[in-house]
Amino acid sequence: MRGRRGLLAAILCLTSAASVPAAAQSFSAFVARVHASPAPQRPAMVDSFLAAQQRVPLIESDTVAVFLHRGRATRVTVPSDANGWNPDTDVMQQLASTDLWYCIRAYAADARIDYKFTVDGAWITDPRNSATCSGGFGPNSELRMPRYVDRPELHTDPAVPRGALWDTTMSFDGRARTVRVYTPAAYDTARGACPVILLHDGLEYISLGAACTVLDNLIAARRIPPTIAVFVPPVLRKSEYAGARMDAYARFISREVLGAVDARFRTRRDLPARAVAGASDGGNIALYTAMSYPDVFGCVAPQSSNIVPVIDSTFRHGPALPLRVYMSVGTYDIPILLTLARGFAPVLWDKGYEHVYKEVPEGHSWCNWRARFSETLLFFFGEMVTSDPALPEQGGLLLPPAYPQPATGATTIPFRLERPAHARLSISDALGREVALLADASYPAGTHTARWDASAASAGAYICVLRSGPVHIARNILVW
Repeated sequence: MRGRRGLLAAILCLTSAASVPAAAQSFSAFVARVHASPAPQRPAMVDSFLAAQQRVPLIESDTVAVFLHRGRATRVTVPSDANGWNPDTDVMQQLASTDLWYCIRAYAADARIDYKFTVDGAWITDPRNSATCSGGFGPNSELRMPRYVDRPELHTDPAVPRGALWDTTMSFDGRARTVRVYTPAAYDTARGACPVILLHDGLEYISLGAACTVLDNLIAARRIPPTIAVFVPPVLRKSEYAGARMDAYARFISREVLGAVDARFRTRRDLPARAVAGASDGGNIALYTAMSYPDVFGCVAPQSSNIVPVIDSTFRHGPALPLRVYMSVGTYDIPILLTLARGFAPVLWDKGYEHVYKEVPEGHSWCNWRARFSETLLFFFGEMVTSDPALPEQGGLLLPPAYPQPATGATTIPFRLERPAHARLSISDALGREVALLADASYPAGTHTARWDASAASAGAYICVLRSGPVHIARNILVW
């Protein structure tokens, strides 16, 4: 991991119609036809044009989005992740003698952003777009560019067993809060202890971040072992997460909350099986807690994170800590957070941390963070699957970790057969699409190896699948 491959370049958001690429000419041609037509005909032309559109915003040439709003108004704008939610920047133009307003902008081909309209100062979601992303201030409209890839584990599958949530009340600084603990399906019958991940802004990770759904799906697919999640809400958020109460709050989390969870549930105590995560200021307190209590947490995942100076200074000038780090930020994120992340990432490299640093073309949004939560679980706990005692025997097959890991070029994949058998070894992407077939032949009993050249693969998590007859083993491979 200690590499910088996969960093996404910042995308320039065009701010004037004159700067829009020629790819937008199909909509521009419609505008030209309207202007060339008599005024009485223009409303009917707009009716016909809108009726023909299957989705809004319109997408042209993979990188151009055309926002459309219809209605009487004097001023309409498009605040979004991409402009810092500034209602005075992306101003819509009105098509002459009609009530159609439009704004043309360019984004990365795989971008996903939240946006709204302001109509004469009133903030609304896009009435013509049913796709929304829930946030802390209610739903936003959602724009997905053509190459954006959705993660299937974000969606509820009725066939997947669901874990349980347990509530307990805990007090810090004289203020009570409800802590929720997720236990996986079949926890009562599974053998062995479970890894643990603690999430700040915990209740939002449940309601907005789809965390329980992600856990259910990844555990059912045996991509991570049965895992316990601890969801802790703040009370005085700014003070606890990035202010005067950080020290005492980190102690409360590490000693009292985790102590209570360890006492009640079967939890693993080894550092690779103990993670803490959070977004924004929640990422800041996750970093601070892992930094302050390296005897409790061995993994930390700051998402779109604030990083106060004491954290940067300690990581930069102090000795390397026994931590694995999964850090992500959006290229359309809050600018200061993107700057902080880009300044902090080289420290992880220089100090030799096992880490992933990832920039994605998204904004400061729960839809961004829930997808990264899935990747975080795979990075921290994915390699534990085949050795987890709660999993059944795998029919004489063994699939140890690939090496080197994460892969930056060719990686070697060992596999073992306890008896002679036909074996098929393949690599699939996160959507289950096969991208490489490495072996498909009869083998004698014993250990064998295959090599996969991942140098042309996009950064991310892949699945190595070993099949023999009705039995298969899946193991995660990270490409960086």
